Order: sequence, then structure tokens, then C-alpha cells
Amino acid sequence: MHFALYVMQNPPDPEQVKKMVLAVMAIMPVIILVALAVVIVPFWFICKKAGFSPWLSLLNIVPFGGLILMYVLAFGEWKVVPAPQPGWPPMPPPPPPHV
Repeated sequence: MHFALYVMQNPPDPEQVKKMVLAVMAIMPVIILVALAVVIVPFWFICKKAGFSPWLSLLNIVPFGGLILMYVLAFGEWKVVPAPQPGWPPMPPPPPPHV
């Protein structure tokens, strides 16, 4: 609030505003690429492990595409083989008694 009042009393220099806008425009693409990588890479591995094409993870680039991808993953049939359960194999039944 105080900053807004200060700016209203002392308007910023137009040259300084141009420099700030250029700085933001130079940094923003890098931030966007990092954010996309943080989202796309995990979805890439999830799609691959679920048996879907990993290229589906690029749906996150499109607005609401991530939501569509989550619905595909949630309600689609995963084409994976169940992992074997750890533990010992079941014991064979005892031999019949001799009479």
C-alpha cells in the first residue's frame, strides 16, 4: 500500500520503466521454460510407465491440456504388467501319510 502511494506521489522515470520492462522481458522466457520443464518431465515418465505415449506430456503446454492429460491418466487403462509381490513362494502341501 505504501509503495502504491509513493508511486502516485513520485511518478517513475519513463527511461527507468523501459529498462525494467526489458529486464523482465529478458528473464521471463527463461522462467517459463524452467516451469514447463518442471511440469513436463514428471508427466513424461508417468505416461511412459503407464503405457501411454510420452509425447502426451506436451499437452501441458496448451491451456487446460494438463487437466485433459490428468483425466486421460486417471480414467485410461494402464498397459502395465503388475509387479511380482516380494516374499517367499507358497509352501507345497505335505506328502500324504503312508498307511
